[in-house]
Amino acid sequence: MELKNYQRATLSVLKSFFEQCRIVGHEEAFKKITSEPEIAARLAGLKNTYTVWDKIPGTPRVCLKVPTGGGKTIIAAHAVKIAGETLREREYPLVLWFAPSDTIRRQTAEALKNPRHPYRLTLDDQFVGKVRVFDIDEKFTITPDDINEHVCIIVSTIQSFVKEDTSKYNVYRDNENLEPHFARMEAAKFAGMERRNPQDGLPDKDRPKYSFANLLYYHCPLMIVDEAHKAVTDLSQETLRRINPSAVIEFTATPRENNNILYNVRAAELKEEEMIKLPVALLEYSL
Repeated sequence: MELKNYQRATLSVLKSFFEQCRIVGHEEAFKKITSEPEIAARLAGLKNTYTVWDKIPGTPRVCLKVPTGGGKTIIAAHAVKIAGETLREREYPLVLWFAPSDTIRRQTAEALKNPRHPYRLTLDDQFVGKVRVFDIDEKFTITPDDINEHVCIIVSTIQSFVKEDTSKYNVYRDNENLEPHFARMEAAKFAGMERRNPQDGLPDKDRPKYSFANLLYYHCPLMIVDEAHKAVTDLSQETLRRINPSAVIEFTATPRENNNILYNVRAAELKEEEMIKLPVALLEYSL
């Protein structure tokens, strides 16, 4: 799928930001990028200071402001490769992709799994077909080889990571199906993971939980947040600490003050690229 000019420009700025993160850190990188005259002009009028979350102080977090209908998902699909190469230097990054609702979560997962859909074609092209996509309710089927040999994208909602959630999507539960992942991990990296409760009286009680949250913590996933203005306020900093993202890329048409807006796509650019269509109203007449 051929990218529009504004989509390529958005991704170019994102790539520059991640490259600068490795040189000067994410706070200075944000200041440097957003002070460039062309980008500063785009951000004029937006309340936009860079907010660092205390629980994940080393994690870059930026928002790409893209109007509705601007192809946020196709930009996000391209962003996976950019983040993996420039920030992580990892051939196959692990991605946690947050959708704003269960309905959109299912639609997004289906689109990313469909080998003929433009979103999946984009990912397959970037990663030579080495792509695995999982809905959050398939999380226990992920194998170590999936993570080591593919870019793995887990599509979820924020609500699945709210600690009080006790539904079937509870990501903090100890699950023996995940034990093979932890058997391959370096014990030195267990620090920071949630551990089993010593009061449970279970054998090997001092080990980390074999939980999906701990699996994410170990692999430092790239976090993509769709419709971030609806989602970010629901994610506590402690929840983010448990996930331990390597970077957070938010997409929204209506960012909030603390979204760290890196780039602003103007509605006029969508119109120039014929992405905005005039509505057609059909009226029924009786003859």
